[in-house]
Order: sequence, then C-alpha cells, then structure tokens
Amino acid sequence: MSTSLTVALIQTQLSWENPTENRHLLNDKINAITTSVDLIVLPEMFTSGFTMNASEVAETMNGETIAWLKTKAKEKQTAIVGSLVITENNNYYNRLVFIEPSGKITQYDKRHTFTLAGEHKVYTAGTEKIVLDYKGWKICPLICYDLRFPVWARNVESYDLLLYVANWPKVRVGAWDALLKARAIENMAYCIGVNRVGLDDNNYEYSGHSGAYDVLGDRMDSIPYNKEATEIVVLEKGHIKKYREKLNFLNDKDNFNLEA
Repeated sequence: MSTSLTVALIQTQLSWENPTENRHLLNDKINAITTSVDLIVLPEMFTSGFTMNASEVAETMNGETIAWLKTKAKEKQTAIVGSLVITENNNYYNRLVFIEPSGKITQYDKRHTFTLAGEHKVYTAGTEKIVLDYKGWKICPLICYDLRFPVWARNVESYDLLLYVANWPKVRVGAWDALLKARAIENMAYCIGVNRVGLDDNNYEYSGHSGAYDVLGDRMDSIPYNKEATEIVVLEKGHIKKYREKLNFLNDKDNFNLEA
C-alpha cells in the first residue's frame, strides 16, 4: 500500500478519427514524462476525438491501442487510463480502460451517454459503477457527461480518488470547473478531471481546464487553459484521513438505492 499517489495529467489536442496518429502523439508525451509516476491520465476517446462515427475508429479489446497501452504501462511501470471506442458483441462502447504495469485491465463503459450529441443512438450505455484498487488506493473512474450526475458518483464505497476523462467543450467549461470542485467537496475525495484542447472536425472548441482538487475542493494544479500541457500532482492518504476524521461529513450521507 502506498501512502501517496503520483499522477500525471496529459491535456492534449487530438487528431480527428486517427488512432494511429493519436498513439504516436501520446507516445511522445508519455515518453517525455521523466519523473516516476504511478498513474497517467489521458482524455476521453483519446484515439479519435469525440466522434459518432464509431465504425470508423472502433477497436476490440485485443486491438492495437490496448496492446500499445499494455506496452507503455509495462515500459514506464505506471498505470494508464483513458477512454476509446470499443466494439464488442455487435455494440459500440465509449469504454474507459485502466491498464496496470502487470497488464491487468479494469474497464468501465460510460453510463451517461451524451444525448445532446446523439451518443445514446450510437453507443451502448454501461450499467456498472467501478471502484478499483490500485496500490492501496480506491479509484472510481468515470467519463465526461457522468460528471453532471452526482448520484452516480456518490461516495458510498469510501473511495479515495474520483477520476473523470473528458472531451468537454469550451462553451460549457464553466460547468466542468464547478462540478469537478463540487464532486471533490461532497465526496470528501480527491477529484481529477482531464480534458482535451483544440478544435475538432465538428468545429467544437475545447479549452482544457484539466484539474486536480483535494477533499476540500482546493485546486492542486497549475495547468494552463487552452494549451497542451502535462502536469504531475501528488495525492496523499494522510490528507484524506485528516479531514474525514475531523469533519465526518460522509458519516451523515443519505442512504439510497440506485435504479439503472
């Protein structure tokens, strides 16, 4: 068990519907991380951008990107997380994968598909919330639009880190900032969100605003807006323990049953 977790946030542009180019792009950015880190976080749909042309970019769990992620995780001795388009059982999924250095894969299919863009017409929604254990840290990984739904993220598992990967457009980035901070405060957990930058082929602009928040909702990073950047933050178990024991807010949470 590790009392600290060192996390690299990669805020980047993405090449539209070009998995090969995006793997090359991200390979360079991952190789440029010379500090030892425990986890590298990539954006949502990091191989393609947020596309509804699933058939053009979909891969399998035995495809090139999963193989590449396994290689990089082993080579860098770090876990890597992000989402990509996966085809399985004649369905398409916006699937987050958490790849550990050992090659172990934990997967999460986006629960809240983005109806405004028609994502629900293309991608099959997930039904299972995942809380994984990595180096003694309990991590809950979610995807973009999930951020708007606090019940799904509610910390009933005593997780340590809530993690969002996203393609969240600039026009609504104020909500992204506010909700990341809120999720950290209400769940008394670290909350990290990694968003892309740049313009996609649908002319949607992305301004990043990737960030890391502690259990009090205080910002931990200094990632610039509108620019590609990689930043490393260190999370501490002691910080979580101190404020949960001092404030006890999670002890007063409501009990509820969630229906899919």
